[in-house]
Amino acid sequence: MRRKYDDPYKMMAIELSEIKGPVKVAAEELGITPGLITQWRIRMKKGVALNKSTATLTEEQMENKRLRKELKEALLERDILKKAVTIFSKRGE
Repeated sequence: MRRKYDDPYKMMAIELSEIKGPVKVAAEELGITPGLITQWRIRMKKGVALNKSTATLTEEQMENKRLRKELKEALLERDILKKAVTIFSKRGE
């Protein structure tokens, strides 16, 4: 019997795979195959619905998704820079 995954689970898996690095690491942590996450990532990048039963995203929803991704990347960059400043300021003491 095939397991079915809902969209929030798939989005979480995609985000985890982006944070962890290699898809294999996230897949092992979630107990699923790396191929599933790869397929979900490809579908998301193409703007195709993650579930075949889900209607395709409207332009507004795709724009929202793009902006959320940009914000997430900007926040990650900011956090990295904060850590770098902390590390370099400790070396100067």
